[in-house]
Amino acid sequence: MGKRIRNVPLYVRVTEAEHGQILTRMEEAGTSNMAAFIRKMALNGYVIHVDLAPVKELVSLQRRCANNLNQVATNVNTHGGTHAKEIAKLKNDYESLWEPLSTLINKLSEIVRM
Repeated sequence: MGKRIRNVPLYVRVTEAEHGQILTRMEEAGTSNMAAFIRKMALNGYVIHVDLAPVKELVSLQRRCANNLNQVATNVNTHGGTHAKEIAKLKNDYESLWEPLSTLINKLSEIVRM
């Protein structure tokens, strides 16, 4: 290793599945040189770290909304109230909030899995 430019060896152990994924990614990148591919990814690749704290807060708020809806429904059912329209409106509001949140969570989970 006397005159080599790259004279520091790195050794990494991977599972068979990880090795297969690396080979697949190499093929997608159009390269067959594993050392060059791994070096390129280590130096210039992207590591995505997603802070999900705001999403967790949205989920918590969403659960509170659901709890409020259930309390209103229980109150109306217990006291025989005629607030069916209000319950329907609360339910629609809840469902309209949940759909975009679910979509966001699914997209974020896909990004995190990459």
